[in-house]
Amino acid sequence: MKLEVVMPKMGESLQEGTITKWLKNVGDKVERDEMILEISTDKVDTEVPAPNEGTLVEVIAKEGETVEVGSIIAYIETDASAAVATPAPAAKEGTQAPAQDAAPVVAAGGNLVDLIMPKMGESLQEGTITKWLKNIGDKVERDEMVLEISTDKVDTEVPSPVAGVLAEIIAQEGETVEVGAVIGKMSSGDAPIQAATPAQAPKEAKPVANVAAQVAPTQITAPVSGGTYKIPTRDGEDFFSPLVRKIAEENKVSLEELKQIKGSGVGGRVSKADLMSYIDNRGAAPVAAPVAQAAAPAASVPATPKAAPAPTPVAHGDDVEVIPMDRVRQLIADHMVYSKQTSPHVTSVAEADVTNIVNFRNKFKDEFMKREGFKLTFTPFFAQAAIEGLKKFPMVNVSVDGKNILRHKRINLGVATALDDGNLIVPVIKSAEALNVTGLARSVNDLASRARSKRLDPNDIQGGTFTITNVGTFGTLFGTPIINQPQVGIFGIGAIQKRPVVKQIDGMDVIVPRDMVYVSLTYDHRVVDGMLAGQCLKAIVDALENMNEKTVSI
Repeated sequence: MKLEVVMPKMGESLQEGTITKWLKNVGDKVERDEMILEISTDKVDTEVPAPNEGTLVEVIAKEGETVEVGSIIAYIETDASAAVATPAPAAKEGTQAPAQDAAPVVAAGGNLVDLIMPKMGESLQEGTITKWLKNIGDKVERDEMVLEISTDKVDTEVPSPVAGVLAEIIAQEGETVEVGAVIGKMSSGDAPIQAATPAQAPKEAKPVANVAAQVAPTQITAPVSGGTYKIPTRDGEDFFSPLVRKIAEENKVSLEELKQIKGSGVGGRVSKADLMSYIDNRGAAPVAAPVAQAAAPAASVPATPKAAPAPTPVAHGDDVEVIPMDRVRQLIADHMVYSKQTSPHVTSVAEADVTNIVNFRNKFKDEFMKREGFKLTFTPFFAQAAIEGLKKFPMVNVSVDGKNILRHKRINLGVATALDDGNLIVPVIKSAEALNVTGLARSVNDLASRARSKRLDPNDIQGGTFTITNVGTFGTLFGTPIINQPQVGIFGIGAIQKRPVVKQIDGMDVIVPRDMVYVSLTYDHRVVDGMLAGQCLKAIVDALENMNEKTVSI
């Protein structure tokens, strides 16, 4: 069967990409998810994986060629006996051939164009359909959003690659689909569409349950003694995503254990939810006897698999309102629990005199608003101070990879942002060390605005090396925030308060009113010790207290 390789969607505003390099030649065998070419867009350079195992039989788009998103750029033949067959004719510009294994299409006319599950991040291999925004037969403009999808890292909408009519829905709401798979079809003509069958019609919109809630309780098998702990991408018919491999290795889950878990993902893959459920419950399983050696007179009897008990429904009275968590809240909950399980959290707190910053902002905020078109907040000042601290103590700007420490040469600063629905997202200012206060203010305003209007690109929330969060918005003095994995530190900003403070002036102790703030540094004690954290926090406080009209320019 011949499968299409298409130009992926790399961002909401991007409509095309340029082929920079083919990593495989026609006739080469490729593994599923193996990178076969490099592409470049205005915002990101990345690699495109093979949608399936097979042979690259035709390259349509050549190196240096700029291609529209959704266009076919190559074909992979999955049937070894057919790999030497004559290549399929190249698709005409602006059109696409339908996938050979797709269900019958109900369009009465027009060219058929595939809607595919987009690649939303380097490590993501699948996404879940949360809601179809269009029904079969609806007219759709090019780039108009037709459905919503959700992954472990981001929720987003998928636009139509062409103007036309939604002809077919292949993946239903709640279904988890591999990246690159066809999820629907557009008819680029305006011919009438037959009525959809009940199976094809979009389901009524409803809250999507957490992935963990969609799967049956994971079968718990006794941990295997002396197993393989370096998890490969593929073992026989089993595929393990980068996220699953990382969690397994960090929690000492062997390959042998992974292969015993009944996966709920596409094709029976083990998902993050399956693995976390297994880790949470495997402690209740009896420890398996060591595997008998070849010379032993009799083999050990394997432990009988033990199913985790089904959760007992809780009855609530009339005085309780049950509010299902939305998708984002579930993801936040999972990420927070994962962080606490991964990192031993320690928090250090200091106090800073920010009177000069308050006076500076009060003096220039009107001028700044007139020039920039948005308010000058305190966030860029604190961001600048955090950057100064990380420059002096770069071993806080690190992450952990197994037994290795990764020291980042750039400071990619995450800024925790509250959304209108009460949820939280952390967009990232890339190479923040290159920006001054005004540059940081522009970046913070841009990312926060796009976060609240759901216009962030996947790249905007990836690659952070350190995070700042303002816990003092509503008067909280200080907090102990949770580390944003895989980072090892997060800087908390409390409420700025005018308080009486003892200062020494001309050798005399004097009580004066000052604008004071508590700041905190929460750090991963696996790699950041108290001395290093204290030094970094003091450097941040010093940077804050040294900001004034002479040292800061906007």
